[in-house]
Amino acid sequence: METASFAPNDLIVGDVPVVTRTVTIASGQDLKRGAVLGEITANSKHVLSLAAADDGSEEPACVLAFDVDASGGDVEAQAYFGAAVDAAKLNLGAGHDATSVEQSFRRKGAALFVRRLD
Repeated sequence: METASFAPNDLIVGDVPVVTRTVTIASGQDLKRGAVLGEITANSKHVLSLAAADDGSEEPACVLAFDVDASGGDVEAQAYFGAAVDAAKLNLGAGHDATSVEQSFRRKGAALFVRRLD
């Protein structure tokens, strides 16, 4: 059975329209809300984006909307494709920072904006 949970953490900030889509989270991951996801080109599944990956997922594509445990198999989950998000609340994969994620969103033309609130 799939499970997801929501714990408010002020991830969404500002008045940018929020757009979500259903994505498939690849098995073997236990991800928290705010995880920056990349899409694997070969199968369109999403994983935590790591800058050193070479399967397409190295380019951040979206932000996970809810905690997801896919350790036992692929899970469908909601991800933000449009929103303003707090940089401090993002869960970043190795090699990424708020600037690299924002740059990737701009290259893709995504309506995701990383805000630094401190």
